[in-house]
Order: sequence, then C-alpha cells, then structure tokens
Amino acid sequence: MMQTKVNDLQAFLAVARDQSFTRAAAKLGVSPSALSHTIRALEERLGVRLLARTTRNVAPTEAGERLMRSIAPLFAQISAELEALGELRDKPAGTIRITCTDDTIELYLRPVLAGFLRSYPDITLELCVDYGFTNVVEERFDAGIRLGEAISKDMVAVRISPDWRLAVVGSPDYFARNPPPETPHALAQHACVNIRPNPSGAVYAWEFAKDGKAFTVKGEGQLVFNSIVHVLNAAVDGIGLAYVPQALAAPYLADGRLKEVLADWCPYFQGYHLYYPNRRQASPAFIAFVDAIRYRGAG
Repeated sequence: MMQTKVNDLQAFLAVARDQSFTRAAAKLGVSPSALSHTIRALEERLGVRLLARTTRNVAPTEAGERLMRSIAPLFAQISAELEALGELRDKPAGTIRITCTDDTIELYLRPVLAGFLRSYPDITLELCVDYGFTNVVEERFDAGIRLGEAISKDMVAVRISPDWRLAVVGSPDYFARNPPPETPHALAQHACVNIRPNPSGAVYAWEFAKDGKAFTVKGEGQLVFNSIVHVLNAAVDGIGLAYVPQALAAPYLADGRLKEVLADWCPYFQGYHLYYPNRRQASPAFIAFVDAIRYRGAG
C-alpha cells in the first residue's frame, strides 16, 4: 500500500511539473488514461482536488501547489541520497586476498603497490606467500599468481609478466674459490643453494635445455629454503650457486655482487598470470587490482 502511495505522489509531481498528462505519461512509461486514473484515485483518497483540468492544459490547484512545495524537495533529497549510495557501492573498497610467491611480489606487485594503494585508500590487499598449488576456491582467496602453463582451463588467466628465464648466479668471492661451470653437468662439483617449494614435496631440480633437448640437474648443497628470495641472498653471501629468476638477480648482476654462468643453457618459461574462478560480477576493487597489475607489454 505504501509503495502505491509513493508512486501516486511521483505521478502527481510529474503531471504538475509538465502541466500535461501526455508528456508526463510518456516520461513515466504509462498511458495518459492510466495516469489520469491514478491522479483521480489519489485525489479521492486525499479528499482534495490537486489538479485543475481544462481541454487545453493542466495546472495545480492551491492544494496541489502546497503539496508540490512540501513533497518535491523530499523526493529530490531521496534521489540525491540514492545516487550517493550508488557512488559508494561503485567505489572500489574491501579486502582482496592473493596467494603468490615472494619473487612475484618483488618483481610484479611491489612496483605498483604504493601507487595502487594511494589511488584506492578503501582497498586492503592481503598477499599470502605460498609456493604450493593453492586451490583459491577452497582456501577462499580471490586469486592466485602462477605460471600460465600451470593454470587449469576452468580458470580466468590474466598475464602479469613477460616470458622469463632463470639464471645460475654466484658471487665473485665464490667464483674466486671455484672455477665457473662450463656445462650444467659440472654443477655436481659445486655447492648449490636449493629450494623446496612445498614442505612435503621434492627439492626443485634445475631445468636446462640445449639444442631443443630439455633436462634437469639436481645440484647438491648444504642449504635448502622454501623461498627464492633467501636462495638469492645466500648466493650474494657467497654460500653457493643459485638458480633464480634472472629479473630478480638483475640488480645484483648490474652492480657486480653476482655473476651469471650457463646463460645459453637456461630456457624461457611462460609468463606469470593472475588466475581466478570465472565469475560474472567481480567487485570494483578486484577489477581495479587486475587492471593495475595487468601486463601491457609484448609477448
């Protein structure tokens, strides 16, 4: 009943403002006869005539003018408040939970985080470092970051990096004590700093390729981490050779703290992708995050 009364008052305002049943009916999407019937019913309930009708025009009566002055600002305020709520709803806000590795944070998220968080002060990012193949649905993550080749077909994948390769690196101090390996097989005579991505899984076997043939080498060493950043730091400290993303080692290679060997044997891998379940209505916050980290270069 209340909804009907509100609609009737809006109908009255439309006719009073346009001073025409025909124009008001067109704006409201009803027929002039139906609109006329609505106004008559409203007048009967209120017990006063609101509109003076002639064959040529329609004008508010004294009672109609009074009703217009009293309710028009209220409807305007309601409309303004609804628009304000719409702006709040569309404003990116909320928490986004991402599972990823520490090197993807360092290489592909860290460069955009400061600007992104300044632009969207109502968004909170929760980045969980995990080298395992996390099920983002079961673990209630919004998305994960993984190599494109490792993403299942039922996921949406957005590239966030170019194709990349690993690099065998060691410190000048280490190479002063040990001659650089000339082939990957020579790594058996070197101290290798390894990574075990999953606590229950195997130590990562270093992947190489030459003349179209791929193979792996299991380097031996005294130190194993589950974080590639610490593997890199161990190489910088001269503990042994490390096999790390070339882009992660680049600053150390540039300033001489690390040297690269076996570059011709190190293959390229498909770039990293943000992956998430196919969803019809992603939140504005999530859409903004995806747009911020999307890779826009070639390849």
